[in-house]
Amino acid sequence: MRSIPARVTVAVVAVVVAVAAILLAGCNRSAEPAEGGYVGPNVPEAPVITGEPASHNADDVSFATDMISHHNQAIELLRLVPERSTNPKLAALASQISAVQQPEINIMNVLLVQWNENPDLGDESADGDETGGGDSPTGQGPATPGVIDGATMAKLESLRGPQFDTLWLKSMIRQQQRAVEVAAAEIADGANVDARVLAESMVATQEADIEQLKQMLKGSKP
Repeated sequence: MRSIPARVTVAVVAVVVAVAAILLAGCNRSAEPAEGGYVGPNVPEAPVITGEPASHNADDVSFATDMISHHNQAIELLRLVPERSTNPKLAALASQISAVQQPEINIMNVLLVQWNENPDLGDESADGDETGGGDSPTGQGPATPGVIDGATMAKLESLRGPQFDTLWLKSMIRQQQRAVEVAAAEIADGANVDARVLAESMVATQEADIEQLKQMLKGSKP
């Protein structure tokens, strides 16, 4: 079993590598959008991340826990697309968004472990012999305010084709707008450098997503 210092070192290294990967993905997405899609703003240069342990406050913890819940629902929305949409551009965009959201969840879980705010996850990720939970990286918790209600999710599951596309696009726009709000609050009030860098990347990436989603929504209307 790894010692506590070893676990902390692994967590810090994981954060540095994962945040760098997300920022790089964000830059690539702004340069190479889905075919026929919106070219979003350039992601701003990220500050240097040293990987050294940094302080955090309650706003950092709220950001990570709220955004994990938010992203979990976003992934549920994204998983509906392949079987219900016949629009290849929408499917490509959904895949593009999903490729960033799950790694962001993984980063935030690692941050919570580093801050000793989620010790159970830390035990499961560091050692493979503990029991009491699966290997899901998504975390648990209620959806944050302002995201999609259960009735809308149920309706989305019942639709196919253009009707699905229109409601899905409206729902995903709301979802991404809420993510921007949560990330903006972290930028304003958070204390942890890694969390704030991640939040800055989220704002740039998801604002570009919102513009692309809005353009697709205009095209989906009769």
